[in-house]
Amino acid sequence: MAKTPEREAVGTLLRHVHDLLDGDVARAYPDLGLPAGYRPRYSPVMRALAAHGPMPIRDLAEAVGVTHSAASQSVAQMARDGLLELRPGTDARQRVAHLSEHGEGLLPAVHREWTAVATAMRDLDEELPAPLAEVLLAVLEAVEGRSLRERIVGVARRT
Repeated sequence: MAKTPEREAVGTLLRHVHDLLDGDVARAYPDLGLPAGYRPRYSPVMRALAAHGPMPIRDLAEAVGVTHSAASQSVAQMARDGLLELRPGTDARQRVAHLSEHGEGLLPAVHREWTAVATAMRDLDEELPAPLAEVLLAVLEAVEGRSLRERIVGVARRT
């Protein structure tokens, strides 16, 4: 097991926690009926397309809560994996993501996975001083109100 990052190395600590959680989710996929190569970042995209139907990548990014670039990368990989198809949109620059037949067939397993992960996270939350999602949302709200850059520059100016 890798050494736990220093408390002050918050970025490293966040990546370490993310890697542990994401890795465990991915390793559970065979038990949940998801194919080899399926990635944790696919499920929010699959669920959004199942709920809302075909979507331009920009709208999909907003629905999932990621940047356009991140959504575009996920969608491209999912297209290569046969989970969705990209079709032209209303103008030549727009690409619209549609679940493929293969992707549609995986939806029951994706929904089982989503429920299992959510339940497992609630179990994990019971061992934490505060629910992880609540802490992360509070961090997000705080840095959207006053960025870490502003805080760093403020400290640097005082020293």
